[in-house]
Amino acid sequence: MTRPALDDRLRAAGLRVTRPRIAVLETVEAWPHSDAESVHARLAGRHPSLSVQSVHNVLRALTAGSLLRRIEPADSPALYEARVGDNHHHAVCRECGSVRDIPCTVGHAPCLDPGDADGFTVDLAEVVFWGLCAGCRDRGVPMTATPESPRRSHD
Repeated sequence: MTRPALDDRLRAAGLRVTRPRIAVLETVEAWPHSDAESVHARLAGRHPSLSVQSVHNVLRALTAGSLLRRIEPADSPALYEARVGDNHHHAVCRECGSVRDIPCTVGHAPCLDPGDADGFTVDLAEVVFWGLCAGCRDRGVPMTATPESPRRSHD
């Protein structure tokens, strides 16, 4: 996305346009499902004064402004993506931790009906599918994880 378009998106979200916000937003758009440390590592060469804590703060602001979505697969750091507003789901590889977007399973948001939500009004269903990605499966990695342990241990 062009710099003016990113500036406009930040302003529309009620956020000031700053170099760290532009840099983090560009990075997450280019590398979806990144954690804060990965974003920081990708920016360190171009923005040496940008600390990991600053990246966390920018990610928090961009998420609060609905420019990024935060996902939290079990046993993983929080991951961020720029694909927002479509209520898609995720598939996570138990072996390598790769994450892929999966279209909403049924229709529109929240796309799943919890039945009795005990008074809650549900507007989002966040589903994580666990399994093996094609690369790990092709390498012969066995499917050994149980539902109680989403990620395999590599001890």
